[in-house]
Amino acid sequence: MKIAIVGTGAMGSIYAGLLASAGHEVWAIDRWAAHVEAIRRDGLRVEGASGDRVARPNATTDPAEVGVVDLVVIATKSTDVEEATRAARPLVGPETVVLPIQNGLGSADRVAAIIGEEKIAIGVVARFGASIVGPGHVHHHGFGLVRLGERRGPVTPRIDRLAAVWREAGFTVRTYDDVDQLVWEKLICNVAFSGVCAVLEATIGEVLEDPAAWAVASICAAEAHSVACALGITLGFDDPVAHVWEFGSAIAGARPSMSLDLLAGRRCEVDVINGAIPPLAAQTGLTAPVNETVVHLVKAKEAAILARARVP
Repeated sequence: MKIAIVGTGAMGSIYAGLLASAGHEVWAIDRWAAHVEAIRRDGLRVEGASGDRVARPNATTDPAEVGVVDLVVIATKSTDVEEATRAARPLVGPETVVLPIQNGLGSADRVAAIIGEEKIAIGVVARFGASIVGPGHVHHHGFGLVRLGERRGPVTPRIDRLAAVWREAGFTVRTYDDVDQLVWEKLICNVAFSGVCAVLEATIGEVLEDPAAWAVASICAAEAHSVACALGITLGFDDPVAHVWEFGSAIAGARPSMSLDLLAGRRCEVDVINGAIPPLAAQTGLTAPVNETVVHLVKAKEAAILARARVP
């Protein structure tokens, strides 16, 4: 299969490295020129939970160099989805599947508005973690589950084919007839920890161990769960607090990407995670005051960090 990974930061590089090692023609596409040059020159080193390897994907800063592919994985942050999707247009042919993999809500809608509804499949990854060591080098912290499904309706042959490709590359994969379930089950966990860890600069385990921090995190999860139920979303659990506790305990040493972004002086994805809950709560006659408060705190912290970065 010919595969383009658009956005080869930490997670995108994991996808590129493992899929290339499985024998596919993989193109790592990123605007970070030093990363692209390092991959071209030395290969892409992926170490950690999936082993230690040097993969040999193709790499470019220009999607037009690649041509039409079978699969486009949009692996950027949610804040960059529209720009990445527009750049990916030369990659898309009549049979191309486009798979956005982002945290939070709304990315698939934005990709579909640019590429077309019929091209889109849904991908959600859970209990993964990765970080950039340097250009051409990533560390794989957690090797969890890849969930795949159609944007609307049950699993189709094209989803089964995609699942086989990811499994052959070493990923654990499940396919779903109901993508809303897989999106919301991850979202509730992200809502619990992302904003709180970002504000406190804490690991997930530190939030679990601090009664005050855990009180905020668990209420964020409970608010999101109530909204999901009001929207008629089917979930695989009834107790959101117990569910996110179990989820967090398995990755206690991790820092959510929202926290890592702020620590690195970058804008974060709070609007599509904690920030997605209050407006949906209002639509269903509910409120989500704790998530709303967490969003304000994260945005205040983000503004201060970005202002400091602009100081000469």
